[in-house]
Amino acid sequence: MINHILVPLDGSALAECVLPHVTAIAPVTNARITLLHVLQPIPNGRSAPAIDPVEWHLQKQNAEKYIEGIVNRLNELGILGVESVIMEGNPASTVIEFSHNNNVDLIVLSTHGQSGLSGWNVSGVVQKILLRSYKSTLLVRAYLSSATETTRVRYKRLFVGMDCSSRSEFVLPFAINLAQFHKSQLILETVIEKPRVINRMPVPQGIVELSNEFVEKNFQAASHYFKQLLAQFSKKDLKIKTHISIGDNAIAVLHDMAEEANADLVLLAAHGETGERRWPYGSVTTSFIAYGNTSLLIMQDLAETEIHQTRAERAIMESKGH
Repeated sequence: MINHILVPLDGSALAECVLPHVTAIAPVTNARITLLHVLQPIPNGRSAPAIDPVEWHLQKQNAEKYIEGIVNRLNELGILGVESVIMEGNPASTVIEFSHNNNVDLIVLSTHGQSGLSGWNVSGVVQKILLRSYKSTLLVRAYLSSATETTRVRYKRLFVGMDCSSRSEFVLPFAINLAQFHKSQLILETVIEKPRVINRMPVPQGIVELSNEFVEKNFQAASHYFKQLLAQFSKKDLKIKTHISIGDNAIAVLHDMAEEANADLVLLAAHGETGERRWPYGSVTTSFIAYGNTSLLIMQDLAETEIHQTRAERAIMESKGH
């Protein structure tokens, strides 16, 4: 259930590429929307240049006018009740802290912002938010040509990667609501991965036959699973297409299928059947964050308390006496 959407904006045109997506998902959720702008703190070290208090006040005034302008633009598009907040601090840490303290359910992020485009698929600030917010996230690719459009997005094709587990189904309720609202085609994809045989010599025929039998049984199970899903959603007036692929690498095949589908949005649960609680994302979702070429919506299936802290996090907490 998405009741509160957070939209961090740094004043750049690249960051604003999220706004058409905000207008596309807001009517589906009826959630309240908060626009957050973070001002960098005034340096206080001896080596740092002094900042004129008047200049700082003007910066804050300009930020307020900027956010007010964005609120008005959203209001004109029928998105009402938008709140705005201006805070001072480190951008990534401030967004993370705000999301934890204000019951945020979804963070809408542009892959790049004020620092400009780069060869990295996501900027450093965005990567930090993704790894420490533990929230569902809509990641919009700022480097795509379509990202410069300011009109409302209309999702025609929604691509949902699944592994036939209940955990991967976590994304389905929102995907269905989005498909119904936009009258989108909903493409459900799963990949049957071929067993890997560690053998430097030619693989014996018996092993080949056993591998083929394993793949065939999984294919039949996936087919049955999708038939059950289609029967379950038959009365929801949905255009659903299911597809089962077979390949040596499930992640690579999912990337290829998403590209082939020409999807407007890829939707994934943060974890699948084998997803580790030690990390905020499973291997499939991590790969789509780092290498995907389509806007990506990740539904986080684990609460913050269920995800293990890293050793670095524990060390920092211990050094602060917590």
